[in-house]
Amino acid sequence: MTRSCKLSVAAAALVAVAIAGALVAPPFSGAQSENDLRSRADRARARERGLAGDVARLGALVTKLDGDIAVIERRRAEVQAQLDADRVKLGTLREELRAERRRVVRLRARLRETRRILSARLVQLYQSQPPDLVTVIMKAKGFADLLEQSTYANAIGHQDQKIIHIVRRARVDAAAAVVRLAHDEARQQRITTAIEARRNALVGISASLQQRRAAVAQARATRAALLAATRSERVRLEKRIATLEAARARAAAAVGPGGPWVIPWPIVQCESGGQNVPPNSAGASGFYQILPSTWKLFGGSGPAAWKASKAEQDRVAARIWNGGRGASNWVCAALVA
Repeated sequence: MTRSCKLSVAAAALVAVAIAGALVAPPFSGAQSENDLRSRADRARARERGLAGDVARLGALVTKLDGDIAVIERRRAEVQAQLDADRVKLGTLREELRAERRRVVRLRARLRETRRILSARLVQLYQSQPPDLVTVIMKAKGFADLLEQSTYANAIGHQDQKIIHIVRRARVDAAAAVVRLAHDEARQQRITTAIEARRNALVGISASLQQRRAAVAQARATRAALLAATRSERVRLEKRIATLEAARARAAAAVGPGGPWVIPWPIVQCESGGQNVPPNSAGASGFYQILPSTWKLFGGSGPAAWKASKAEQDRVAARIWNGGRGASNWVCAALVA
């Protein structure tokens, strides 16, 4: 059949072709479009695998950081308990220091008073002449009076000794209190410094871990969101591919006059009208209008397609079509592109 005859057949069936093309064309975007969709889906799957690995690794890191934070928090609780105990000790120590200071004040006042009394007593003893024994006996009104005066003199002597002892003891106590106070002040300073160092260390460690965990959690959330978007895109592409494959299958299995056909029926209708036509001016023949060179290239037997059975023409045409990738071998493939 010549090219003009072939177009006349197509014109005669224009309404059927137009309807079939309208039904097939929307869901079927051609091999190039489907290949592009498959490529995009493959890239989406690769991104999805990479992102899934990132999310898993970051999740494991978050879990590890949670464990590290738990360890630090337990340690912080232990140290906090120790800090509370140290603060109680510090409070007790401060109270003892205040008591020692009050005691020092009292000892100093006591020392001053003792010194004053002793000084006055020494002056009194210096200014008064000691009575001789004859004078005391002569002035006594009796034995009882003499005994009383003797007891009084002895009491005064004991009192002088007691005052001296009190002064000496007060000096020793004051000196010991000063030494003890200096020691307690140094001890308080060491305890306070140690507490501040432990507290600062814990605050620094906790802040560092919390910041790192927040950064990792944010990175994981970002990748998880990207993973969800990539997965959604991949599913959309796969659905589109499945739709195209189903449309191609329906088109390939469409039954026209002399069918079914291994390529979309609108192409067959346009090319040969579903007839096993002899060669046209270009040499194309058969139901699928296959050129002799193409017929030989894809394994056709005999000199031309129209001389072979329909089954063999179907097999060769299916190889040429190759799932839509060989559509460019037919001019009428534009009807379903």
